Amino acid sequence: MLPNGDSAVLLDFDTLDEVLGFYRAADRTRPAGLVDLVPGARTVLATCDPRVLPLRQLREWLETVVPVGSEAVAGASIGIDVRYDGEDLDVVANLLKLTTDDVIELHTTSTWTVAFGGFAPGFGYLVTEHARLVVPRRASPRTLVPAGAVGLAGEFSGIYPRASPGGWQLIGSTDARLWDPSREPPALLTPGATVRFRAVP
Repeated sequence: MLPNGDSAVLLDFDTLDEVLGFYRAADRTRPAGLVDLVPGARTVLATCDPRVLPLRQLREWLETVVPVGSEAVAGASIGIDVRYDGEDLDVVANLLKLTTDDVIELHTTSTWTVAFGGFAPGFGYLVTEHARLVVPRRASPRTLVPAGAVGLAGEFSGIYPRASPGGWQLIGSTDARLWDPSREPPALLTPGATVRFRAVP
């Protein structure tokens, strides 16, 4: 536990699995005065309202959290339609020594979990329980990736919520709206939610 100003604590973990186990447990036992829990690749930031939950009590509560496995907490379940028309689909298949149909089947039959958000509003880093779709980022990033592009990079899958530069391997595209300020919450993909991709023409 690392102090983070006068109203937050940053918890440092060794692995993403540890982050997810802790976040799942903490998220379902939030005390009054907890303002936010923000998971990252190796951290969880806990922010409090000191008038309701003093920093000392926040730390005491965090020490009582017992991490849980993915089967213990059911988050939101989201289905996303994807056209598997990505520029890098053949490259990914070659890297994995699979056919493009194999890549599509693996991507659509896997259950993905939103581990954390970042990079751009609405972008979720999705992980699954196997390593069969792990591929490196592109050696040379693109200067412009279109909104809705679905990609793979390292252990993650993700969807670009808006046009931006990017170095992920693009395998498809979707019309899903990842970020909508008029929606509550604005992000479609929130930490802990599960995602299933569906192949569409």
